Amino acid sequence: MPEPPEIVEGGTNRVDRDPPPSLGALLPRIVQQFDDEGALGVLLVDASPLAEIERQYGARAYRQAFGALAALVEELIGDQLLVTDLVVAGESGRDELAVLLFREPAEVDFYKRELDEITAILARGLARRGHRVGYPYTKTLSPPEVGFGTALRNPLIREEAQIRAAMESARDHVELRRRVESRRRRAQLFELVIEGCLYSVYEPIVEVETRTVFGYEALARGPEGSELHSPAKLFQRATEQDLLFQLDCLCRERGLDGARDLPGGAKLFLNVRPTTIHDPNFRAEALERTLARCQLSPSDVVFEISEQESIDNFEIFREVRDYYGKLGFQIALDDTGAGYASLEAVMELAPEFIKVDRAFVAGIDEDSSRQELLRALQSLAQRLGSRIIGEGLDTLEELETLRHLQIPYGQGWLFGKPHPLRRDV
Repeated sequence: MPEPPEIVEGGTNRVDRDPPPSLGALLPRIVQQFDDEGALGVLLVDASPLAEIERQYGARAYRQAFGALAALVEELIGDQLLVTDLVVAGESGRDELAVLLFREPAEVDFYKRELDEITAILARGLARRGHRVGYPYTKTLSPPEVGFGTALRNPLIREEAQIRAAMESARDHVELRRRVESRRRRAQLFELVIEGCLYSVYEPIVEVETRTVFGYEALARGPEGSELHSPAKLFQRATEQDLLFQLDCLCRERGLDGARDLPGGAKLFLNVRPTTIHDPNFRAEALERTLARCQLSPSDVVFEISEQESIDNFEIFREVRDYYGKLGFQIALDDTGAGYASLEAVMELAPEFIKVDRAFVAGIDEDSSRQELLRALQSLAQRLGSRIIGEGLDTLEELETLRHLQIPYGQGWLFGKPHPLRRDV
């Protein structure tokens, strides 16, 4: 089990507290209040995204995140809660948080309109800030879904059974909202892909010794101002909706189209996945026509293979490397050092370029350990006939250290943020 990350106070805008009491522990009080008021509204927050934290870091980390979730819920809808309302952990063994709102049946407007409005307020707040409750264990927590249910007191049926029925109704609402949201997210991505609403920006790769541009890496961007502008969001969504292959094809197409104004002599670094070889538009003859249209030749293009993907199946990536190598393309191993099998990937694939992950370059001028690691990797690269590109350069001191270590190329915002190359973009 990994060691829990250290918590830095004041760095997250979140409130840490113990988890709330369970529904079972407060059941006698809940039953009495339900009996007194005659009606009940239940807001249910699906806390299943926290389960991965428990799997990786244990029950203590889960309880901490669950407590943070409860605190955030109370902060988001505190103005709508009465002193008699309760925030509780849901039924035993379920990853859920329940907000019990006790209102008399005479409060028609609450059940007709306000309960739905409170649900919407909570859902929007969790979509905006819900990922923070996973800190410091994860930065990519999915926003918890929210639903509501109601119960109207029936003296012929046990209070406990009616409360449980309201909880089940809220769970059904959560599932319905999840399905509607999934459909919306898929439609949004599907429309983006079929309409080609994607463009590429290009980050310079520079010769360390001369500080001149050696090439550009094509980076995909979704529509400006949309939730899919970020490439991380794009590919996360595509994975969720089983549209990864289609999105990947579009990214490569846009990467080539946007490089028609590539400066003479500069190389285009283009990210590829194992499935690239199955793209009809990226087979020999079709690819040659595409390159001719973009005024590029195979020798101008370097295909980047992610180390974290390559280690799953070296045989598939060797097939990609060999097929495109015969056509005149070069290969770069990206994110080297980010996975657990960096040296194995380097040895197995013997790429023309090795892109060292930014985690090993950031602050390298002040870290002798990082310098030794990069020196050793440089020695291996020279034996394999590979050339290293240091990623994530932010300072001149880091650049000078790479020069001292005889690393030939660097990449990062030190040389400017990614930007379009096409004049009409």
